[in-house]
Amino acid sequence: MATDHIRYDVLARDALRGVLRKVLTDAASQGLPGEHHFFITFASKAEGVKISPRLLAQYPEEMTIILQHQFWDLTVLEDRFEVGLSFGGIPERLVVPFSAIKSFLDPSVKFGLQFETSDVAEASPETLPAAPAPSAVAVPTPATDPAESTDEPAAPNQGGAEVVRLDRFRKK
Repeated sequence: MATDHIRYDVLARDALRGVLRKVLTDAASQGLPGEHHFFITFASKAEGVKISPRLLAQYPEEMTIILQHQFWDLTVLEDRFEVGLSFGGIPERLVVPFSAIKSFLDPSVKFGLQFETSDVAEASPETLPAAPAPSAVAVPTPATDPAESTDEPAAPNQGGAEVVRLDRFRKK
């Protein structure tokens, strides 16, 4: 098989993270339109992630946050986003680099992006093997009513989703 010197997998991953950046930038400036809300899962110990020791002890590997009704000061920068959320009634400020994100879901429109585990690393990108391309995911609507949202992060309902892999379209 030929060597991919262009690194289409990296280009595709970065483009999909650009979608995430754009959506969060719009939410920061205009709020969330309609019924849109976001489940964002990220690696808790990835380089650049800043969460309190209390949250890190509770979510040592990965954490899923929900941006819906109760968040504040959403700031989006080129390489990361920062947001205020309340966990068990205690306000927290989280800093999450886009490179730490494992998945992004908007169940209101059944849209999601999922990044391979090898895309999220605690090491520098130079030490990583070639990463597979990220996937776009069709997301089922959660069984719970969005109005019943709590402050605690919850894992999104992922049962029955159809995964569309970009690898399918690569020439082999």
